[in-house]
Amino acid sequence: MTRYTIHMKNCAFFARHGVFEEEAVLGQRFFVDAVFDVEPDHALDEDRLEGTVDYGAVFVTIEKVITGKRRFLIEALAEDVAKAVCAEFPQILKARITVRKPNAPVPGVIDYVEVSLDYVP
Repeated sequence: MTRYTIHMKNCAFFARHGVFEEEAVLGQRFFVDAVFDVEPDHALDEDRLEGTVDYGAVFVTIEKVITGKRRFLIEALAEDVAKAVCAEFPQILKARITVRKPNAPVPGVIDYVEVSLDYVP
């Protein structure tokens, strides 16, 4: 059986996550990278979308999580994304989700804070 990996890079969303109330009021952009190890059943042999991972649908699922319920921790946000996508697509054997927060409230200059986690359903 063939396995393959899907990479989705720099998916951008506006949301209101963070510990501080100002983050909830002002909001900011968050960026998500998603990497999925997939076992596609017979979808590749038959060259069909059914039975594999529709990355357009994955994007919509990620968007719902990121723009949904406020999370204090981007770690928890990344885990929520992984759980939601893996629940929707049982073909995913492993998900690596990275969430970047460019305007993290730190006392200095920083490009972004980034959290990555691996999730195995």
